[in-house]
Amino acid sequence: MPFKQVTIIGTGLIGGSLGLALRKRHLVGRIVGCDRAPVLERARDCGAIEAGTTNPSDAVRGSDLVVLATPVIPILDLIDRLGPMLPSKTLVTDVGSTKAEVVARVAKSFGPSAGHRFLAGHPMAGKEHAGVEFADADLFEGAAWLFTPLPGQNVHAGLCGEFIHCAEKMGAKIAVLDSAEHDRLCAWISHLPQMISTALAATLVDEFGPGTPVLDIGGRALREMTRISGSPYSMWRDIAITNKNHISDAMQKLEQRLAHIRENLDSKQLADEFERAHELKKNSPRRHGDTEKIL
Repeated sequence: MPFKQVTIIGTGLIGGSLGLALRKRHLVGRIVGCDRAPVLERARDCGAIEAGTTNPSDAVRGSDLVVLATPVIPILDLIDRLGPMLPSKTLVTDVGSTKAEVVARVAKSFGPSAGHRFLAGHPMAGKEHAGVEFADADLFEGAAWLFTPLPGQNVHAGLCGEFIHCAEKMGAKIAVLDSAEHDRLCAWISHLPQMISTALAATLVDEFGPGTPVLDIGGRALREMTRISGSPYSMWRDIAITNKNHISDAMQKLEQRLAHIRENLDSKQLADEFERAHELKKNSPRRHGDTEKIL
């Protein structure tokens, strides 16, 4: 057991699920939470943490692993706040959905030892509902967990490697990539789908009114496409701010594709678009049973 005590700052869906997953698999000793008092009480009640405090400086005392599980902008603030005060033997990792600004901030705040003290990560797991009430010990099972090295960092060495091993034991599929490439990739595979779902749901409300049972009438396809429209703005605000350029580029290209489809609803080119779209699933590794290789 490489980590005797872990502090999870932000005990919502991801932080709470991480606490449950670590405890279920006996990967750490004591788990301390840091959040608002009512959230900490719910996290204790569900077994995600054993103790908690509202003060991050107090919460990290004595921990050899600190997980920053808040939205991205608070993560940046916590890096500045905790970096200078934490001992060099403490590993800090995060679960932020964007990574370029995190990596840049860590290099500045943690100094020359940053590569041994911080592991930038992003588990591609979640639900449309926020809060520790929805935490799940198996949330990371089969999910990709992306890690973005700092310049010159070997993420498989030392405590960084120990945490990656823990992530694997939680059932995650590990991938390592550059932080800028991470943000571009996630703009397409995570952030753009959220914006599509939000836009579709908002447009349906405008078109038919909030009380019309369009989801029941539309069936499974519509429910699936609008499911994540219930995601909290508080999290997505920070993602949009810290990955604005990549998300904007993805949205612009999709808008162009939609315009092309709209202009060809009665032409052969619509069939070409369907054929092009079918290639996505034809070439998916999961279609052929390969779930190990993520990138």
